[in-house]
Amino acid sequence: MQKVHLKRTKRLHHGHLWVFSNELYESLKKYAPGSLVDVRDIRDVFIGIGYINPNSLISVRLLTKKNERIDRNFLTRRITEAASLRQRLLGDRDAYRIIYSEGDYLPGLIADRYGHCVVLQFLTFGMEAMKDLVIEVIDELLNPGVIIIRNDSRVRHLEGLPLYKEVIKGKLEKLPVINEEGVMFEIDPYEGQKTGFFLDQRDNRISLRKYLKQGKGLDLFSYIGAWSLHLAFSGAEITCIDSSEKAIAWTKRNLDLNNLHHRVSCICEDVFSFLEMELQSGNKAYDFIILDPPAFVKTSARLKEAVKAYRELNAMSMRLLRAGGIMATSSCSYHLNRALFVEMLHDASRTAKRDIRLLELRSQATDHPILLSMPETEYLKCAFLVVD
Repeated sequence: MQKVHLKRTKRLHHGHLWVFSNELYESLKKYAPGSLVDVRDIRDVFIGIGYINPNSLISVRLLTKKNERIDRNFLTRRITEAASLRQRLLGDRDAYRIIYSEGDYLPGLIADRYGHCVVLQFLTFGMEAMKDLVIEVIDELLNPGVIIIRNDSRVRHLEGLPLYKEVIKGKLEKLPVINEEGVMFEIDPYEGQKTGFFLDQRDNRISLRKYLKQGKGLDLFSYIGAWSLHLAFSGAEITCIDSSEKAIAWTKRNLDLNNLHHRVSCICEDVFSFLEMELQSGNKAYDFIILDPPAFVKTSARLKEAVKAYRELNAMSMRLLRAGGIMATSSCSYHLNRALFVEMLHDASRTAKRDIRLLELRSQATDHPILLSMPETEYLKCAFLVVD
């Protein structure tokens, strides 16, 4: 195993798992992408073992701070620990994130379960190099009927990896149907966004139900209607707004599954355009609004532009709520941190000329554990507000 020596080690000693290219003494040219490296400080003192990619800004990602073999036994132990944590946290749920990359000390690896189906993502060169072993261990420990590889994330481009997806075990003849606190969802783990569903918002969807058991509202950027179905199940009436015809059609399939067509309607429309039309009509009678947009900012260079879009979207939504209405608003952009998210909401309320009160400031579901030494592992912010 080749060695790398670091110019700076403070961040790693504080628990971070990444080494950037400008922190290495050695020339990166002599290392093969995805190979394991022995990470040491300037005095040649051992720090840990990770994998390297000389073509990535994040050159090394640590797998362990022990001097141990990175082999099948190592992967079995790590994956078993991750699966056992989910069992403790979630019991016998049929849909959850099994492995959350750095949050489970397996950087670059995502594993999600939807009933009999497991979806895997290998996001980095180093994890791609261990792909066959990971698949073997997952198959042995979880024995899913279907295993799907969703290596179609654009993050792989940054690593110099191709995009593809394939079913490597079983056949996806019947799409999995999952149960989320009594609400049924049919999931497409091969074609759906991310790995088929937004598992990270599960706890937030469930928690919001206690605030909204009646009234009329909007679900903006509704995708396949997850927020809407939960609230309709509790007694509310919702209109889903999404620009994707495919997403609207999928929402209707899930409404069929739950017999909730009488409480949920769907409009295929750009959200900004819809809000502008509603404001022009003078409609300010909604009891609640769910605002769960895609990530507007994927690099720090575009943060200012994204904050402006978030502020505009939130202000428009606030103006449509009746006094005392509830708003659940989210951002899944890591670069928009909690403090900036709250500041943006405050600015939006001033733009809308509405006062807001914070009921809860939430994060991603518990099966996406946050490594406190790595702020990068916390990306989702979700605020429940009263808009006066």
